[in-house]
Amino acid sequence: MEKLRADYGGRKDFGVKPEHVVKAGGSIIRKALQQLESAGLIETSKPKGRRMTREGRKLLQEIAEEVGKELPELEKYQKGE
Repeated sequence: MEKLRADYGGRKDFGVKPEHVVKAGGSIIRKALQQLESAGLIETSKPKGRRMTREGRKLLQEIAEEVGKELPELEKYQKGE
């Protein structure tokens, strides 16, 4: 979760002092991950953390194919080309 907090963080304005990079809040990320886990799209494994299940990968693949059909200009990003 710390990597997601760092990825979605941003800059904090301290007024007249220089800006610094700060992490995003963990609550919304944690709750989203918990919802994905309860939906069966990700699973928790102790040594590696959370990873996507077969059902989660299948759902993402279906969505990607659907978006690819609707947006033909994304063809150059498809696998195998």
